[in-house]
Amino acid sequence: MSMKRLAPLLFFFFHFLAPALCADKPNVVLFLVDDMGWMDSTPYGSKYYETPHMDKLARQSMLFTDAYAHPLCSPTRASILSGQYPSRHGITTASGHQPARPPGAFRYPKGAPADKPLLYASSKNYLDSDLVTLPEVLGEAGYSAGHFGKWHLGLAREHWPEKHGFQVAFHAQPSPGPPGGNYFSPYGVKPDNEPGPRSPAGTITDGPDGEYITDRLTDESVAFIEANKDRPFYLNLWHYGVHGPWGHKEEYTAKFAKKKDPRGEQRNPIMASMLKSVDESLGRVLAKLDELGLTRNTIFIFYSDNGGNVHSNVPGDRRIANIKPGHPRYPMVEDWKKWAGPEAPTNNAPLREGKARIYEGGQRVPLMVRWPGRIKPGSTSDAVVAAIDLYPTLLDALELPKPKDHLIDGESILPVLEGTGELKRKAYFTWFPHLVGAVSVRQGDYKLIRRFEPHPKYPELAELYDLEKDIGETRNLSGKMPEKVKELQALIDGFVKETGALHPKPNPNYDPDRKPTASKPKSKRPSPEEFLRRRDKNKDGSITLEEFIGDPKNRDVPALKKQFSRRDRNGDGNLTLDELKNTKRK
Repeated sequence: MSMKRLAPLLFFFFHFLAPALCADKPNVVLFLVDDMGWMDSTPYGSKYYETPHMDKLARQSMLFTDAYAHPLCSPTRASILSGQYPSRHGITTASGHQPARPPGAFRYPKGAPADKPLLYASSKNYLDSDLVTLPEVLGEAGYSAGHFGKWHLGLAREHWPEKHGFQVAFHAQPSPGPPGGNYFSPYGVKPDNEPGPRSPAGTITDGPDGEYITDRLTDESVAFIEANKDRPFYLNLWHYGVHGPWGHKEEYTAKFAKKKDPRGEQRNPIMASMLKSVDESLGRVLAKLDELGLTRNTIFIFYSDNGGNVHSNVPGDRRIANIKPGHPRYPMVEDWKKWAGPEAPTNNAPLREGKARIYEGGQRVPLMVRWPGRIKPGSTSDAVVAAIDLYPTLLDALELPKPKDHLIDGESILPVLEGTGELKRKAYFTWFPHLVGAVSVRQGDYKLIRRFEPHPKYPELAELYDLEKDIGETRNLSGKMPEKVKELQALIDGFVKETGALHPKPNPNYDPDRKPTASKPKSKRPSPEEFLRRRDKNKDGSITLEEFIGDPKNRDVPALKKQFSRRDRNGDGNLTLDELKNTKRK
């Protein structure tokens, strides 16, 4: 048959028959919360937070007790969309709000000071366009894919969700937190602007003054479900909550300020308020699926991108120590003091530590999966599952082939969900060469942490824990079980080799007996804009004295303090761009 005679048949198939054939394909909803810890809901044991819709979902789902994410958000998000370990896709830290580095720039630096024994590779800060993403695969199968909320996988337009398989996208960049750093409208997103670290751009539009972004993302997601009720869809609802700067509805916060936790662990009314709003969002999405008769044919996944934040806004937090009146973050800090006082955002007890740490509090997260008729409601699993598993699981559930030439590290957990089998993988790994750099492996109940070098707070290079007996990781067994340590170290070595992990390597300039004294070659003085970009570590638009001095080793600190004082014209302890541009001697 000629192509000319075949054309009408193809038209009929793609426009009439194909939609009918895929109409019975299950929908997929991925409801992702930002910085929600393992204990931040009543299904997981909180006695302070109130999450009735999460309770309802738990009764209808399989709840996982041992689900993992990466300790920071961007790597988890990239692993969800690619099915790959961070060590393979290259995004190993939360740098997706920064300008894209050129190809190859995420490798090792050329050198380091003589007092640094190791060279650490940089993270990619965008999702590579060569990766075949989950929405791209689903799109080829006839799915409508929509992304609503935080992205954090690339600042430039070429790396936005629209370039990775989403036909509909409602987002703003940069995206460490809510658009323009504000949970309430107006959000200040300028769609025609080029995105930058302090120039919000994207597709989020302002709503009525005072509109809460959590509610708005829910509105847009519900509208997407309504618009695609007659065809299969994949919905990413990736909330900004409960990430900083912790915008909250004060009427909710005032209620929780009067409440006490029977466990005595969680006491932050701001976090309780934000979680209540996220829970209401969940309830609205579930209700819409019920209303449209889509619940039974929808795979619903509730997940978090990393462990709960226990480090911010606590006494001694250097990031807020010098924030004074006039500083852009001053109102947030004062609001925090009013409602939360010295409390951290949350408390992950009995887990150790939280976000940005390789302990369980940083990477163990809530995960609930609902699929009526296929998953037993109210069931629980202690299988070790992670972000890398969602990609192959959904392909398996939807009976779609894996894309050619795309390597997937995860394993389908469909047998676990349906109660027909167990996972086959030998161990699960977390690669985190940043902050307090380390890699961990979990095999059965044992978890080994390999630290790349000693840290003042964490001096031991090997930490071995039995999580069944010691979920809080309080008793290091490495000295008592050297053979188990050796066994797990070998697994890590194999993981590093197989995934191409950029393991820290020796610094050729390192001299343990000599501190670097030679001055750096003189270079052209940077512009005020460039100086601000280099020194403003917390990206708040100003430079504190600590940021101005940098590493005090081998620095003329008294002279630097005088320079800072000369530039700090209003005496608020922070240098703005205007002050850097208009420096005059006093």
